[in-house]
Amino acid sequence: MKRSSGARLCSTAAIGALSLALLTGCSSDDGSKDSKDSKDSSSATASAASDAKASTAAELEKLLLAQGDVKGYKVDSGDDTLPKSKTAVKTDKAACDPLAWATAGLAPGDTDANASNSVTEDKSASVTASPSEADIEDAFNVNMTFVGLSSYDGDGAEKAMKAVSDGVTACSGGYALAAEGEKSKVTKVASEKGTGGGDESVAFSEDVDVDGEGTATFHTEVIRKGNTVATFYTVNFAALASGKATSIPAAVVQAQVTKLK
Repeated sequence: MKRSSGARLCSTAAIGALSLALLTGCSSDDGSKDSKDSKDSSSATASAASDAKASTAAELEKLLLAQGDVKGYKVDSGDDTLPKSKTAVKTDKAACDPLAWATAGLAPGDTDANASNSVTEDKSASVTASPSEADIEDAFNVNMTFVGLSSYDGDGAEKAMKAVSDGVTACSGGYALAAEGEKSKVTKVASEKGTGGGDESVAFSEDVDVDGEGTATFHTEVIRKGNTVATFYTVNFAALASGKATSIPAAVVQAQVTKLK
């Protein structure tokens, strides 16, 4: 992966580990009512999941963040450097595919219902008529977050989250990635604490080899709300060049999750 193609790093960062919540039923020793209620509740939950119908791509587009939804950020339709199809993203381990897909704003699970855009810090108000070198450098010091939404029938969203969680474990030692002709090497994947929200959330960091001269660390978060899965991946090219850490803006995550049904 060449430094001149830094923008394509957007499609190489991976996702962190998802902690799945396990539902357990309780029963008392002095009767069967609690057990019955628990079974009824579990059955109702399972039934609701099996009856879930995926939203269309057009419906997901309407759920994406729009201009004005997050103060201090600009919303764009997307970025041409990101792959438009899963076929353009290949890894050397099938278990790592959901990580690469989510990072590229693609659905981490089995669905064709997908929509994405980008949300970028707006520093235009601070740019002067005669910017100094420091002003110009600061103009590039912005967080750009790629947001992807995908929707699933039945329990597909839960399966997508499990695939991400399993992938973090299976790919902790790294994997090779090819995205639209650019080859990269992820050397490490690790779970971390994210903003959270929704019904399930996963956050992870990924170390990517930079021309054999060191590594750059990226962060991704995946959140499920109902049968919709949202993915967040942030890149800051100024921070990348200086080696500084970049985090996913909590305001962007919270605003997007709030818009989901």
